[in-house]
Amino acid sequence: MKKEIEQELNRQLNRELYSAYLYLSMVAYFESINLKGFAHWLKIQAKEEVGHAMKFFEFINERNGKVVLETIEKPKVDWSSPVEAFKDVYEHEQKITSYIHNLVELARKNNDYATENFLAWFVAEQVEEEAQSYEIYQKLQKCEESAVGLFNLDYYLGKRE
Repeated sequence: MKKEIEQELNRQLNRELYSAYLYLSMVAYFESINLKGFAHWLKIQAKEEVGHAMKFFEFINERNGKVVLETIEKPKVDWSSPVEAFKDVYEHEQKITSYIHNLVELARKNNDYATENFLAWFVAEQVEEEAQSYEIYQKLQKCEESAVGLFNLDYYLGKRE
């Protein structure tokens, strides 16, 4: 594996860990305003992000690369509303999608078919990640002024397995 690809895969591994960190910060926010369903949903999301990071970790090792863990940036800790928090989730997932697409382009440029194949799973996963976060964001916008709507959505999100 070329060094440039190894470095970019390591950057993405660390971005995935940051994603988990960001979502855990959101868990704390939602817990603090007693919306435990939102917190539950994001806790599962944070675990998924750690799983994504581990996929990069294992792939780098399989390709005889060296995993390099960097400092994880401190995430935002406060949001003005649940709507703002999920807007941030959606925008963050869009950013992650762009990073994945850039990695695919880099793999193609370097004729690294193994990395391109590995990244195909992440391309598909990001479609799901964006769709889910956008759906919740849209629903929150619709029930922003409705406590009943907010609590129903909180209940629904608490059922995520």
